[in-house]
Amino acid sequence: MTIGLNWLPNTAFIYLLLFSRIGTILMLMPALGEDMIPARMRLGFALAFTLVVYPLLSASLPVMPESIIDIIGLIFHEVAIGLILGAIARITVMATQVAGAIIAFQTGLSSAMAADPTQVGVQGAVFGSFLSFLGMVLIFATDLHHVALAATYDSYMVFPLDAPLMFDDAAQLAIKTVAGAFSIGIQMSAPFIVFGLVFNLGAGIMARLMPAMQVFFVLMPANIMIGLILFALLLTSMMGWYLSAFENHLAMWRG
Repeated sequence: MTIGLNWLPNTAFIYLLLFSRIGTILMLMPALGEDMIPARMRLGFALAFTLVVYPLLSASLPVMPESIIDIIGLIFHEVAIGLILGAIARITVMATQVAGAIIAFQTGLSSAMAADPTQVGVQGAVFGSFLSFLGMVLIFATDLHHVALAATYDSYMVFPLDAPLMFDDAAQLAIKTVAGAFSIGIQMSAPFIVFGLVFNLGAGIMARLMPAMQVFFVLMPANIMIGLILFALLLTSMMGWYLSAFENHLAMWRG
């Protein structure tokens, strides 16, 4: 009895083709692709997830071309789509950095810096670092990482293998995503903008009424205390807004 192994090259090719897109997306996906997660663990998860979706997607993928140039072209196509989708998803979480920077400025803590857990070797405002870490935790706590994995699978329906790379559309989407992230960050920090305006206006009036008194210096502890209280009261609403925006972005991948 002879066992044929002619199916192995095509199987390896389809697996590599799937891994090219899935591995690239998971490398950049928020929460799942953070640098604090060991690289071997992320690689192992990407390989395992590719193995899971292989029976579901292998029938819709083409057989291995005979030309090495065609094989490289298909792999480049999948890596490019993975980079586009993963990078745009990563841009979405910039909203926490925008909100954190505004909140830190309005509460007088803009000089307080902390290491950003989502970006190794980068420091940011302490509020921004806290919101970034909290956003990553809430993605796992609310099972949005399942939505991210489902969106990765559904991306093969929205962006099939034979579809041409639309770099112009990707650039427009990236611009729209950056604007959306900035808008979400402004909306998350809107109460602090109002608070800072009212507080500084009142402090300015007091400084005019009492020119001999260092009003802004005296009121600095009150500014920080009220800002922290306001931050604690509004944290739930802010993160709920952020998670809704992240989920809506992933919904675009699913058609």
